[in-house]
Amino acid sequence: MFLGTYTPKLDDKGRMFLPAKFRERLAGGLVVTRGQERCLYVYPQAEFERMATQWQSTPTSSRAVRDYQRVLLSGASDEVPDKQGRVTIPQILRTYAGLSTECTVIGSGNHVEVWDSDAWTTYLAQTEEAFAQQSEEVVPGLM
Repeated sequence: MFLGTYTPKLDDKGRMFLPAKFRERLAGGLVVTRGQERCLYVYPQAEFERMATQWQSTPTSSRAVRDYQRVLLSGASDEVPDKQGRVTIPQILRTYAGLSTECTVIGSGNHVEVWDSDAWTTYLAQTEEAFAQQSEEVVPGLM
């Protein structure tokens, strides 16, 4: 499970050091793609392949399914971290997420999210109060 918040920097070549806690799980390969709220999602290769297999059984007659798959899969890039734990973020994805030098990487359970640090700070400021005030179950049966 991916947990925590980290602040690596993006270098001039579009490479970012993966947080040390995440490196072993992502060392064999990963998929980075567009995420929601203009962040990037990073999945271990095997997890992404599992999800893609599940999508193959979804009804392509649903426009929402087609739209989601198109956006997510068309931006996907499979990468292998180098020996130093760096991964290259393709330019199209850096542009999508507005990434510059300062990044924030958060663990999100089965995947990692990469945010522009300013965008993450803004997002967190906008959602923390609602999180603190949540008085009903968000996911039924979980909390």
